[in-house]
Amino acid sequence: MNERLKGYLSQWSVFEKVWITLFTGITVYLYFAFEDTLLGLVSSIAGMLCVVLVAKGKVSNYLFGIVQTATYGFIAYGYGLYGESMLNWLFYFPTQFIGIWLWMRHSKKKEESEHGEDVYVKRLTPKGWAVVIGSFIAGALIYAELLTWLSAQQVRIDSMAVVLSVIAQILMVQRYAEQWVIWILVNVLTITLWLVTLIQTGGNDWNMVIMWTAFLVNSIYGYVNWVMLSKVQKAEGGRVS
Repeated sequence: MNERLKGYLSQWSVFEKVWITLFTGITVYLYFAFEDTLLGLVSSIAGMLCVVLVAKGKVSNYLFGIVQTATYGFIAYGYGLYGESMLNWLFYFPTQFIGIWLWMRHSKKKEESEHGEDVYVKRLTPKGWAVVIGSFIAGALIYAELLTWLSAQQVRIDSMAVVLSVIAQILMVQRYAEQWVIWILVNVLTITLWLVTLIQTGGNDWNMVIMWTAFLVNSIYGYVNWVMLSKVQKAEGGRVS
């Protein structure tokens, strides 16, 4: 058991170990300092484990994603962030299972893995970018109208964050490196969303801000890591299907 654990940890870089230790420590501190909810603590830690495993290209990220999406949706609903809540319960949660299936279909053999990643990486074409941008503009406008009808909070920011999140998740399950560019935008918008909401409502779930800040740092790292993996894969003539 110890040998297996050592072998698994050897696949983690110094940055990854420091990242997860630092943000987990901050999350636990805030839980006690601000009397945060236990649900918020569970959601934050599960979310951080999920995203760092995505950056590493590990299929196991989806197991933590199941926990995070279920708990985060409940927290967001309590603050009237209906866009965030629907996104997690109606989209993120079921796509965790789709992601497991798709990533396992395109899994790498152990000897083909460069840094412990489980899957092959794809890159988005200019045509693909055009589809992404067009989908975002149309989707954000339509979803903002729905949220306005539901009397939701922070409609403009929420609608943009939700539509970008849907796009990023689709790119993620399809294994595109460019998912990380979209996630960076999502994380910046969502940090803003939670800061405004917590200040206006006087809420104490500051773990949500720390969690999304951790996601932002991880997104930058994830993009660098996936681009590197795609270049190594291309140089070796690896498949990209």
